[in-house]
Amino acid sequence: MINENQNALSTGFTIKLTLLAWLSMIGFDFFLHAGVLAPLYAVESPFLLPPERAFALIPIGYLSFLGLAILLVWLMIKFNIREWKKGALFGLQLGFLAWGSLVLGLYSIATASPVLLLGWFLGQTIELGIAGAVTGHGLATRKLKGLVIKVVLFVILAILAGIVWQNVVNAM
Repeated sequence: MINENQNALSTGFTIKLTLLAWLSMIGFDFFLHAGVLAPLYAVESPFLLPPERAFALIPIGYLSFLGLAILLVWLMIKFNIREWKKGALFGLQLGFLAWGSLVLGLYSIATASPVLLLGWFLGQTIELGIAGAVTGHGLATRKLKGLVIKVVLFVILAILAGIVWQNVVNAM
């Protein structure tokens, strides 16, 4: 059932909010894959593409996150989920179910290492939680200017943290 709050959302606002949620996902994803999980990609595996090929296909991976961001925002509007805490919880739940199902399916038919699958599951669940917090905040305040600044700062910090992790922690 659609309520007045859902009708009040313009298409432009919804698109911008979705793009902000997606950007937050991309920022955390960089930290996760270029930093925390980077050593797992350096190991030769029949499951993974060679690093050069995988690097070239990163935009396709990020495009897949856009689909998840669209789903997240659509569901949060449909279920009238507002506020960053409620959005974060919903995003974590959606991430847990979506990525948990995907990882279990991959574990049952693929040669991916259990450690890599666990990293994907935990990381991508957190990623959707972050996007849920962004979406919940945007839906609660209906103002994007401050949210844009917060998301851009988050992305910059996540990229810097990924670079530091890759060059300091992974070098140990």
